[in-house]
Amino acid sequence: MPFSDVIGQERALNVLSRSITLNRVAHAYLFTGIEGCGKRKSALSFVQAIFCGKPDACGVCPSCKKVASGQHPDLHILEADGAFIKIDQVRELQKELSYRPFEAPKKACIIDGAEKLNQSSGNALLKTLEEPPGDALMILLTAERAGVLQTILSRCQELAFQPLSVEAVEGRLVRDGFSAEAARIAATLSGGSLKRGIEIATEGVLAGRNEFLERVTSFELSNIAPLFAASEEYAADKDRLPELLELLLSFLRDVLIYRRTPEALANADLAELVAREAARFSERRTMELIEQLLDMRRQLARNVNARLALEVFFMRLAAR
Repeated sequence: MPFSDVIGQERALNVLSRSITLNRVAHAYLFTGIEGCGKRKSALSFVQAIFCGKPDACGVCPSCKKVASGQHPDLHILEADGAFIKIDQVRELQKELSYRPFEAPKKACIIDGAEKLNQSSGNALLKTLEEPPGDALMILLTAERAGVLQTILSRCQELAFQPLSVEAVEGRLVRDGFSAEAARIAATLSGGSLKRGIEIATEGVLAGRNEFLERVTSFELSNIAPLFAASEEYAADKDRLPELLELLLSFLRDVLIYRRTPEALANADLAELVAREAARFSERRTMELIEQLLDMRRQLARNVNARLALEVFFMRLAAR
């Protein structure tokens, strides 16, 4: 997986490639950026290039193939076991890094979810970050920089990964075989995340989007039973609820911008529905709904009663 396989992160990849060329690879990196923007793929490409001994990996030698398949004995990937990365996991990683590399010039590890290092596991990792055994390479990834321990931040060279452009996501989706229409809509709803774009394009999100938005925008306080039924239904589907709220947020943002830049709608194929709601809500009222929706998402992240939270928000949305 050469650097060319990573889309939209040319600046970050240039930094990594140049560090190899100049023999200035740091011992510990922190890659920050939203979920699905290419951090993990870039980390694997970086390790692959170092193991391959070139500024960019060839992608075809035995070492490159082992990294790409996740089978290289000198590459260790650490992810959370449950809600956190536990101290026993860190100690096991430290033991693996202490051994001499089997094939590569050095050992390497990727810690995916650095914000999930708690105080004990994070503190256990500090010494290794400062002085990795055998010149090991450590790459930490996070989509939540604010959640990473300050002691971890201070010991890593930070490299920021930007949200991908709509054009970059759309182009990759088309290249991967999605229809031009599905790719365009999924890309505009992706929020700069290729992972999110792929999920939208493949999991039937687009097929049910119109029905969902028509349903929630038709609620009336004079007939509250459908509102309560929808709240119960959506609250019960915990896996899909974040996705539905993201669709609603994107739609409300379109309602907000419709009067000024109707050509910039993310949901361009739903322009008629957007126009209807823009006529119904003032700009100020739309902004209030967006803030209330964002606040509800924060509450749901704290495990409040999802059904009750949806009922309250839908009643606000139904108010004329």
